[in-house]
Amino acid sequence: MALPNGPKSPRLWQQLRWLATPFVFMRDYRQRYGETFMVALGQGKLSKAVFVSHPKDLELILSNDDGHLFDAPGELNATLEPLLGSESLIGLSGDRHRRARQLLLPPFHGERMRSYGQLIQEIVDEVMNEQTAGSAFSVRKVMQTISMRVILQAVFGLRHGPRYRRLEKVLGRMLDRLGNPLSVSFLFFPVLQLDFGPLSPWGSFVRDREEITQLIFEEIAERRAHADISRNDILSLLMSARDEAGEALGDVELRDELMTILTAGHETTATALTWALYWIHKQPSVRQQLVTELGSIEGVYDANTIFRLPYLNAVCSETLRIYPVGMLTFPRVTKTRVEVTGASLEPDTLVMGCIYLAHRREEVYPEPEQFRPERFLEHRYSPYEYLPFGGGARRCLGMAFAQFEMKLVISQILSSFELVFTSNRPVRLGRRGVTSGPSPFRMAIKRRLTEFQSDTAPNASLAA
Repeated sequence: MALPNGPKSPRLWQQLRWLATPFVFMRDYRQRYGETFMVALGQGKLSKAVFVSHPKDLELILSNDDGHLFDAPGELNATLEPLLGSESLIGLSGDRHRRARQLLLPPFHGERMRSYGQLIQEIVDEVMNEQTAGSAFSVRKVMQTISMRVILQAVFGLRHGPRYRRLEKVLGRMLDRLGNPLSVSFLFFPVLQLDFGPLSPWGSFVRDREEITQLIFEEIAERRAHADISRNDILSLLMSARDEAGEALGDVELRDELMTILTAGHETTATALTWALYWIHKQPSVRQQLVTELGSIEGVYDANTIFRLPYLNAVCSETLRIYPVGMLTFPRVTKTRVEVTGASLEPDTLVMGCIYLAHRREEVYPEPEQFRPERFLEHRYSPYEYLPFGGGARRCLGMAFAQFEMKLVISQILSSFELVFTSNRPVRLGRRGVTSGPSPFRMAIKRRLTEFQSDTAPNASLAA
């Protein structure tokens, strides 16, 4: 077999097309060049990347990224270093990567994660009650506020005070700017990393990053000076964690891992929640079935019960399937010659698993452009057919927490509020920084539900 086919257009044109219209880019090239195709997106030795999306190819890559057939070097994620820092889990490789995962994993699983259930529900009520009934609000901004407060309170353990307020403001401002493809272009093109003052894209980013770093270091220093073993927020758990040699994370490591959690956890969860509310209300039958399921809960109406609801799980799964927030897996590099669908890859070939295309395979997901949660009740998909959080050694550490938060936020909103669209304007998929997301849309609270009600009036739009 030969090398994969791919476009012959100039590298800069391919890079610009990938930055501006990534979904058309992926669909077009697969249609033109086949199941496996090669594009020119980077510089230097690994300037060309092979995109794969067949389940058997994804299984080959994600189950063999231990350095034998494939490697998953963190330095390939250097694009994110200006944002996350040099000690972020995403940029580490080998033993350093394994150590960081071992230290970071416990706070996001089991009872630790579930202890945040009531906190998440309270934050949803708090933020939603700040919206005026009948007045239009940006769904994305409200979901970002919820996600940000969950992150600050569950991760940092901050509830009040000037540091909390400042972090919420500066983090929100920086991440919102990074959602703009033009503003985030300096991550993809280092030549644009020029500081022309606080009003320039790079200049404002650097100043916000420095202020966030200072606030994080102040919080760490305060915790070290006044240790409190009763705290169960993620920062406290990470500060008390020890590796096999008994070593703790240093201040810079803590800062970079917190930045990773803040940016990855906040932005991706807010996007997923925004899409979920769109689809739930776009298809009233989906909302009705969710409301019926929530209303059928007997006994204690708690986070663990909600987390196990089958139709709610199906809705969340389908939301992450149809428009996955992460478009690609983290890059892998071949260590030897590898055969994939329709091509033979030489050693030192950069390979990207394409999540977006994998979730659109007709033979796996009939009518893939249709939002149909029932498919997740009818079939159990393999981790190489359905992978919204990536896979292998680089699978998202926050997967369980993100799913938990998503289910609690949706259930709390549907249990307490009836929402309606305020416009019939189409909502479209687009790039949002290094991830994807919906175009802006607005909704309004039609009524607040004083107690849980399973009977709902048909959805109707308010005047735009």
